[in-house]
Amino acid sequence: MKNHNPFIDRTSLVIVGDHVTLESGTGCVHTAPGHGIEDFIVCKNYPEIPIIVPVDAKGRLTEEAGQFAGLTTEEANKPIAMHLEETGALFALKKIEHQYPHCWRCHKPVIFRATSQWFCSVDDFKADAVKAAEDVKWFPEWGKDRLQSMVQERADWCISRQRKWGVPIPVVYCQECGKEIIDNDVMQKVSDIFGKEGSDAWFAHEAEYFLPEGFKCPHCGSTKGFDKEKDIMDVWFDSGSSHAAVCKNRPYLKRPADVYLEGADQYRGWFQSSLLTAVAGGEKAPYEQIITHGWTVDGEGRKMSKSLGNGIAPQEIISQYGADILRLWVASADYHADIRISKEILKQISDNYRKLRNTARYCLGNLYDFNPDTDIVDNDKLEELDKYALMKLDEVIKTARKGYEEYDYHTAAYAIHNFCVVEMSNFYFDVLKDRLYTTAPQSASRRAAQTVLYKVLDALTLLLTPILAYTADEIWLAMPHDSSRNGESPLFNDIPQGNFIEADEEFIAKWERIHSVRTDVQKALELARNEKIIGKPLEARVTLYADGKLYDFLKSVEAQLPEIFITSFVTVEKGEGAVKGEVEGLSITVAKADGEKCERCWKYSHTVGENAEHPTLCSCCAKVMKEIL
Repeated sequence: MKNHNPFIDRTSLVIVGDHVTLESGTGCVHTAPGHGIEDFIVCKNYPEIPIIVPVDAKGRLTEEAGQFAGLTTEEANKPIAMHLEETGALFALKKIEHQYPHCWRCHKPVIFRATSQWFCSVDDFKADAVKAAEDVKWFPEWGKDRLQSMVQERADWCISRQRKWGVPIPVVYCQECGKEIIDNDVMQKVSDIFGKEGSDAWFAHEAEYFLPEGFKCPHCGSTKGFDKEKDIMDVWFDSGSSHAAVCKNRPYLKRPADVYLEGADQYRGWFQSSLLTAVAGGEKAPYEQIITHGWTVDGEGRKMSKSLGNGIAPQEIISQYGADILRLWVASADYHADIRISKEILKQISDNYRKLRNTARYCLGNLYDFNPDTDIVDNDKLEELDKYALMKLDEVIKTARKGYEEYDYHTAAYAIHNFCVVEMSNFYFDVLKDRLYTTAPQSASRRAAQTVLYKVLDALTLLLTPILAYTADEIWLAMPHDSSRNGESPLFNDIPQGNFIEADEEFIAKWERIHSVRTDVQKALELARNEKIIGKPLEARVTLYADGKLYDFLKSVEAQLPEIFITSFVTVEKGEGAVKGEVEGLSITVAKADGEKCERCWKYSHTVGENAEHPTLCSCCAKVMKEIL
């Protein structure tokens, strides 16, 4: 069955299409193979139907539109309707609104047109491309499945574009027979010319400039004239060929590249086009690793835009907080997903930065008289608390190194921050003050503490260098160094491996248990202070109550507990105290310490006044003063 066009002298074939349904409308639709993908596909089943495209590249109707030629598609709507009404061919006229694709930049409707294009047959090497992806490391790992799935499901690759700028497709057409000419000699001459003049030479010269002397059309033998291809290469083909155009042709680069880093949208773009061009050329994947990142959004998860006014310029952050705050924000976020930023988030990051910086300041302030080459103490002479600190340092080094190696920077940043706040500031540094401030400067106990502080500061600075570049450099120039270090910059030194000390499971379990007990004691001390029983912890006498194995354990470490709890007295008894702790079987009673307060260490002791030369000091401080004086 055929019908006649109501205003053009042309007949059309009535066909059947699977994409037309009876559930929506009449089931009879107008089919335009030149302006829709589904229409194009169904009409391919009917060779007698021509692919008519009556709209040019500027959106105006061509001569094929008859009397309406020259009008834009929007301008033609009304004249066509009027003509149909005048000729009696208009059955009904009604305006409807429906969803239609628009350009994301100018927001104008998109006109679909069937045009001649160049294609790459991906089916010819699709399986090899999927296999090549297996040899790549993916961060995150789901990237491999995503790219392989896209390659497996994709159709042929359209590698030509109708644009006025770009890398031209070096093909010529015979003016006599109209066929395209793809010739190796022509390609090589074009390549040589591009190498000397750049790809703009294609637009500056006539077609004959790129042809060998006496060139004839290989199809018809004509020498009458030739035309250049006006289309350019798809820009994804350009970027996807960078591994060959850039890496392969520069001796200081390598191929495959170490890593490709881009946003999650590049699985459809650069990541995929690079893989396809490499495999199509007989190579393996052009990259050894793929790293994918998300997008920066505001504190509410909205995309940043000028219209919303929710953007934050990097320079604004640097001016207010410093470059290292910006770097710490990036490192602290899981960049595989979208990253949020706001003034509140930056304030939190600046607080985290301050804790890292204060950790370094504490170490620096207590290393002013420490020479690593002469004062460092061997591990076997360290106190147990010092060994525990080095054990925790080993843990954070290994965690951070693994994070760096796997590009999980937020894992490294979190581990370092947790180490500084929980292990150092809240525990080790707090306990260490008595040894650092009240023992003799050259005492083994103080030098042991300084040894740990030096190792912590040295390792911490090197761990922070990839993130806090400026702060790490500042610390490095202010701290002492042993002879094995290059003191000019942390960048000239390797991050330690994390093998400062060997600790068996029994030792680790012991100190983890002490740590837990200390947390319960701190809560009990806080309650006692709120009840005005004590002021500061050194005013307290703490009694720990327990039975069985817990009692035996606490009794075995009883002598160390006053230092760990920072109290004047600690005793371990059987029975039950006033405050129950989180540690099962533990209860605690806090009372006002008896004895007199030492003027120097502020501990309460029964030995204050025993030394006639120092009547206001406890026996320990009096002994230290004797060594100093």
